[in-house]
Amino acid sequence: MFIVPEGCVFSIGDNRDNSLDSRMPAQQNGVGFIPVENLVGRAVLRWFSFENSDPWYYGPFGIRYDRLFTRVH
Repeated sequence: MFIVPEGCVFSIGDNRDNSLDSRMPAQQNGVGFIPVENLVGRAVLRWFSFENSDPWYYGPFGIRYDRLFTRVH
């Protein structure tokens, strides 16, 4: 479990077994929690989405086509 300090965000990489992300503190060569003032952009578009129960390697069957290229609110 992670408790994110106020004014910070938690990030996780897309390759969860081998990502440089918030799960490892900076003292252990990770990223740690990111101060909000360091954010320079925002998500506006959902590029790709899979069903939680269908891993990517199942091919096109787990793709949520209704969510492709939709706006993030």
